[in-house]
Amino acid sequence: MHYDPEFVKTVIQVIEFLGTFAFAISGIRHAAAHHFDWFGGFVCGVAVAIGGGTIRDVMLGVTPFWMTSPFYLVCTALAQVFVIVFAHSLKRLDNAWFVFDTLGLALFTIAGLQKTLDCGHAMWVAILMGCITGSAGGVIRDLFLNRTPLIFRKEIYAMASIVGGILYWLLMISDAGVGLASVVTFFFICIVRALAMKYHISLPQLRLEDDQALDNDSK
Repeated sequence: MHYDPEFVKTVIQVIEFLGTFAFAISGIRHAAAHHFDWFGGFVCGVAVAIGGGTIRDVMLGVTPFWMTSPFYLVCTALAQVFVIVFAHSLKRLDNAWFVFDTLGLALFTIAGLQKTLDCGHAMWVAILMGCITGSAGGVIRDLFLNRTPLIFRKEIYAMASIVGGILYWLLMISDAGVGLASVVTFFFICIVRALAMKYHISLPQLRLEDDQALDNDSK
């Protein structure tokens, strides 16, 4: 399989920029719902936007992506301005956080996949790194907000990233090309998240016998 390294680098950068903006809006929106001040909102936005990618890059042994250019922090600041200016519009859109969170998940999953492959690792490593890139920032956000991380609860979140990574792998071994594989995987992850939300699709919850006994006693 042959592809232009410069094209791949450009694709990764564009995806990371878009993903940073989308994830930053998601984090700042959640911070606003908890009445954080502007600084707290910015910190929460940064944590979501760069958290997953930082963990990925450290594990890959490369310089964290946001340290190569100030644009990522500027992008987060612009996201905060966007949330402040359009606060009333976003408040009317009940699912605004879901839209930006889903866009960030899809974009950063693809960025994690391709960057890991670009470093010469196997596809199964890339799939895991794609999931970490897309999901870890949300875990950090939820810890800041003092709640159980979303990926550990009922929603299909990390699994959408993993299945999207498998689809990306299938497209790449089919010689579909980086561009087509990225576009198809992006829409696939977004559709999986949307369908899971609309039809309340989730993974089974872990249950212990003691929990069931407590549930029966409480009835």
